[in-house]
Amino acid sequence: MSEVNRGARWPAAVLAALLASTPTGARAQAPAATPAPAPAVAMGEADIGGVVSGPGGPEAGIWVIAETTDLPTKFAKIVVTDDQGRFLIPDLPGATFRVWTRGYGLVDGPRVEARPGQALNLVATPAPGPAAAAALYPGMYWYSMLRIPPADQFPGTGDGAGGNGIPDFMRSQNAWVDTVKQSCQSCHALGSANIRHPSPALGEFPNSSEMWFRRIQSGQAMGAMAVSIGRLGPERGISHFADWTDRIARGELPSERPARPEGLARNMVVTLWDWAEPTTYLHDAISTDKRDPTLFPRGLIYGSPEESTDDVPVLDPNTHRAWTIRHPFAHPETPSAADEPRGTSPFWGDEAIWNGHTSNHNLIMDGRGLVWFAARIRPAEAQPDWCKAGGDHPSARIAPLPASGRQLSVYDPATRKFDLIDTCFQTHHLYFGYDADNTLWTSWGGPTGGAIGWLNTRRFLETRDARTSQGWSPMVIDVPGLGRRGEYVEANAPLDPTKQKRIIASLYGVQPSPTDGSIWGQSMDSGFSRVDQPGFLIRFIPGDDPANTGLTEIFQPPPGSFSPRGIDVDSKGVVWTTLASGHLASFDRSKCTSPLTGPSAATGRQCEEGWTLHRFPGPQFAGVDPNGSADHAYYVWVDRFNTLGLGNDVPIASTNGSESLTVLVDGRLHQLRVPYPAGFFTKNVDGRIDDPDTGWRGRGVWTTTGTRTPFHSETGKGERPRVFRVQMRPDPLAR
Repeated sequence: MSEVNRGARWPAAVLAALLASTPTGARAQAPAATPAPAPAVAMGEADIGGVVSGPGGPEAGIWVIAETTDLPTKFAKIVVTDDQGRFLIPDLPGATFRVWTRGYGLVDGPRVEARPGQALNLVATPAPGPAAAAALYPGMYWYSMLRIPPADQFPGTGDGAGGNGIPDFMRSQNAWVDTVKQSCQSCHALGSANIRHPSPALGEFPNSSEMWFRRIQSGQAMGAMAVSIGRLGPERGISHFADWTDRIARGELPSERPARPEGLARNMVVTLWDWAEPTTYLHDAISTDKRDPTLFPRGLIYGSPEESTDDVPVLDPNTHRAWTIRHPFAHPETPSAADEPRGTSPFWGDEAIWNGHTSNHNLIMDGRGLVWFAARIRPAEAQPDWCKAGGDHPSARIAPLPASGRQLSVYDPATRKFDLIDTCFQTHHLYFGYDADNTLWTSWGGPTGGAIGWLNTRRFLETRDARTSQGWSPMVIDVPGLGRRGEYVEANAPLDPTKQKRIIASLYGVQPSPTDGSIWGQSMDSGFSRVDQPGFLIRFIPGDDPANTGLTEIFQPPPGSFSPRGIDVDSKGVVWTTLASGHLASFDRSKCTSPLTGPSAATGRQCEEGWTLHRFPGPQFAGVDPNGSADHAYYVWVDRFNTLGLGNDVPIASTNGSESLTVLVDGRLHQLRVPYPAGFFTKNVDGRIDDPDTGWRGRGVWTTTGTRTPFHSETGKGERPRVFRVQMRPDPLAR
């Protein structure tokens, strides 16, 4: 058993460390013969500090977690030990905490009580064997064990006589991997303990393939899971997942082991608050105007619960209070997630736990503190006539839109009222431009929408007239190099080198450039879109009248990489994205050496010299290009204003496969893993500077639980979505 030695509770304690030795690795070493005293840990009245030691001496690079339920909502804080096993958990509220250790090569230490100001020396327990140690590995180490069909089996030859069981539309191994990542891992963590060890509550089955067919019919996502597995096989796809869990059940372990945090990863401090209900999940969170992160210091955090509920969660991190705001909808027949087909869940039975109408996917704040949502307010088919063919809206005369599955809303915290904004275009992600009209640019989601939409928020707030405040434009590529909008052929027409070309490649992510007024985005590859079209980076140049003057450029990732997801632009105009091939990628258009016109402009096979790829750390699937990684990132955000304290223009990838935020600093990737609750899964990041004069304590980035299945967490069915604040100290003991 692990042991704990508690020191006195000192108002300004100085803690003497127990032992000093070289840092331990993933496995504990033999005890040092003559341990020597280590330097002291300086503590304040709001801190808990001490030393973690194992049989071989101090345990370097392990996490120390403190959690309490004494506050209005559950609260926790996580730090990492330094190279002498010392830790300092700073700035704790007055409460009784349960404190424990977690680390690679160990099993969790006992949870012991402590209060701020108390010295606490912990003794770590080595894992009794490799299987116990591997239980703490990030999910990607487990799901990288999934066997991917060899590259020579693509394109698939179908289910018919002599076929290999892979659909003929699955053209490459990359497309198969893209489907696993973008249609499965992007919604919940494939490598989590619940997925790799199927619940006995599913029932008894003659084989694991039958179990998996039953499993994907659980809950309210059964339709989406059925479509995804159908694209992989379905029999062939199911067989790979069945083989995976069978091998794990027989005791097979990941081929690689993660390293303990080192370097700047040891400087991380994570603060966690519960918010929302166990039956809900979150997509994104927002704390400030992303264009000026000094606004609304120490303010409220708002969340978007997507399909799960119409209740928008709110957190006050100062009082540790969480509550919800009910988001309205305009049309009585607005569909609900509760109407979707569902199967019996091993967690929730036949209960429809998701009942949201508003499909609240993404949110953003403006400089006034108004909160804008990509939210559904009506059925898609209840499209105003002025949007459609024959409609009199200026944009409808150019690119009529027959339906819109999600629209916009805005919430005023001062009045506690919503305005619902009907849009002809569909919305998914939102971002404000840098113009006097405070234009809100939107993405469509899937690539088949065929238009980019915007809202003049200045005009809307003055008039409350959604119709005259919005516009949209088709995507038109300047193949002949006219430099202005001219005659173009439609997307379904053959390329004519003398005319411009419309494409159907609407945006998933959207990001106005802070340097030149262009709008960047990316469209999804086939693993998400389920259409035979590659993913692109897309640059939209609005011009003076975007519906009539807008032009588009597209860029495919270079050979050996594929499937961009998420987008941001740094202060120099360099674009950042993540790739399903397992990369963080940048694209610098200024490096293009050839004109962005001609036939290649319509395919996006241009300016490969503009790309730089950074491979995500960790294992790769066996038999898949080793230049990539099994890790998956949902989105990317560029910290242009040093909100995290690592410098300006630091890209941060939401790498949910490795249960971390991955940052690129001075050309090197560092993974900031959040170890508790196991299965950390996030989809976005937002940074805020609460006080620039207090060093690291006044800075941090915010995110939230993004998995659709928080009940897959180690804490089970009662787990609530959480808010995470990640901060970086100058060293592991800084106060």
